[in-house]
Amino acid sequence: MTLTTPALLFPAISLLLLAYTNRFLVLSQIIRKLADEEKTHHQEVASRQIALLHRRVVLTKYMQVAGVLSFLLCTLSMFGLYLHLELTGVVLFGASLISLSLSLIFSLWEVLISTNALNVQVAALARKSPDEQR
Repeated sequence: MTLTTPALLFPAISLLLLAYTNRFLVLSQIIRKLADEEKTHHQEVASRQIALLHRRVVLTKYMQVAGVLSFLLCTLSMFGLYLHLELTGVVLFGASLISLSLSLIFSLWEVLISTNALNVQVAALARKSPDEQR
């Protein structure tokens, strides 16, 4: 394995972390909006959404931690290969790939919860009468 092999992951991990940051920012905006709605009038849908959002925030934290750990391990792998520590570089690169895979699994889990949250909102809209929707 050469020094360039782990370096190939750098752009992918960087873009992944950027996407995770954007998801986190969207989550924080949604939470603030729901918190404001909850203050004005208590709604069952908002309460269910808040519970789902809490789970999504936790998963987003795990996604980011695993992504950053992957980036760090990839960097250490390159450093090990630079110092001609072939076995160390290969092991660290493998650990980086495992961490990246965990990050992607957490991301998939968060997407599934996000879809569930959208279904809660759609079901609430479907229950409203046509006059209330106007």
